[in-house]
Amino acid sequence: MLTIDQATYDAIVAHAKRDHPDEACGVVAGPEGSDRPERFVPMVNAAGSPTFYEFDSTELLRLYQEMDSRGEEPVVVYHSHTATEAYPSRTDIGLAMEPGAHYVLVSTREHGNNDGPVEFRSYRIVDGEVTEEEVSVVAHLPAGHPGD
Repeated sequence: MLTIDQATYDAIVAHAKRDHPDEACGVVAGPEGSDRPERFVPMVNAAGSPTFYEFDSTELLRLYQEMDSRGEEPVVVYHSHTATEAYPSRTDIGLAMEPGAHYVLVSTREHGNNDGPVEFRSYRIVDGEVTEEEVSVVAHLPAGHPGD
């Protein structure tokens, strides 16, 4: 199950709506081994496409160096679908290189960048196998323990 705080959930949805009709993408980093999505990092879709996303390689390298220096890992990898349901495409599955991450998809197909609900779903993708998981949105993440 993905447990995510309301502010981070809202930030992901706002990014997806803002970039519509292009796909939005980003990462939510957290302390290594904690499964706590704490630091929202919106990224640029280098593909600039309504049907495909690609992290900018320089930006991604910088993010991984930053996470490494902070003892973080990508807890959530998110992107949006602008015309289809929030389910990983074959391309998305092929790009999934973080077996410990939650892969969040937000579909903006119904309302685009206007007000209105979005489809927000989370998956685990390991060795090409997709498993949907429950999403729990909480007001605040519970306090972490030292060493988390």
